[in-house]
Amino acid sequence: MNRKLTFPDNDLMRALCGEHNAHLQLLEKKIGVALHVRGNVVSLEGGDWEMELAEKVLLQLYDLLKADYPLYLNDVDYALRILSGNPSQDLKEIFRDQVYISSNKSVITPKTVNQKEYIDSIRKFDIVFGIGPAGTGKTYLAMAMAVSALVKKEVSRVVLARPAVEAGEHLGFLPGDLYEKVNPYLRPLYDALHDMMDFESGNRLLQQGIIEVAPLAFMRGRTLNDAFVILDEAQNATSEQMKMFLTRLGFSSKCVITGDVTQTDLPDGKRSGLIEAREILQGIEGIRFVYFSREDVIRHPLVQEIIDAYERMENRKQGDTDPASP
Repeated sequence: MNRKLTFPDNDLMRALCGEHNAHLQLLEKKIGVALHVRGNVVSLEGGDWEMELAEKVLLQLYDLLKADYPLYLNDVDYALRILSGNPSQDLKEIFRDQVYISSNKSVITPKTVNQKEYIDSIRKFDIVFGIGPAGTGKTYLAMAMAVSALVKKEVSRVVLARPAVEAGEHLGFLPGDLYEKVNPYLRPLYDALHDMMDFESGNRLLQQGIIEVAPLAFMRGRTLNDAFVILDEAQNATSEQMKMFLTRLGFSSKCVITGDVTQTDLPDGKRSGLIEAREILQGIEGIRFVYFSREDVIRHPLVQEIIDAYERMENRKQGDTDPASP
């Protein structure tokens, strides 16, 4: 079986195909369909389902290009993931939802259906939990929304917090004063911030206290009004810390809590506050939980394979320890 698609604009056709037809080659590899270019015509060969999917991807990507969307190889991969899961999905609705323009002029937009749900939830709800594996954009998109809200003067400050618990290390054994001890744990938040704002502007706002990066323990006793507050790596917050953090929220504020419940570094016997919050806060009006999966990973393709491999290992371990297993 074969069918043909005609794309009248020469420049957009070149952008659709990619340099040395890289975009088409990716679709061929991922879908299992043959794509041949002759002039402004793309011929498709393969099974009915494969050709239908490739056609939907190509037509929607072409529409994005007509809307002045800059198309990159990763976008083709994201588009394929989205339409494979839901062929009726509109890519424009996702890819053209501009969250923020970073310091290097790159536009930060959602790349998956769950990322789109996440930013829509942050706009609508005052407390949002983003739960899922590393690389799904939980923290990065929350940071972009926070900086955007600050620039638009929707809030007067941004507060970024993280528990200082990692990989079995103890603060007492690290050199320096308290700030020097906790700084390595907060480094990812600084990195994300400086990716969105030029270094001078970011540092100036940090020095003025308009943007604050602090360990979770430093939130105790405070009330955060007119602020956009993010708690990152929340799986490492204890139950007591999570309750303390959530009750800091003041008037005209938003709060985003991110974490991966499978990556808890708390000592044995300490229950994750994120896991507990997920159990007891579901269903409360004004609080939204958004869940990410491996399909939302926006990193090197091997990251998805690594996540799958670890999940398979965990499933095998659970099967081995299950008394009902043969």
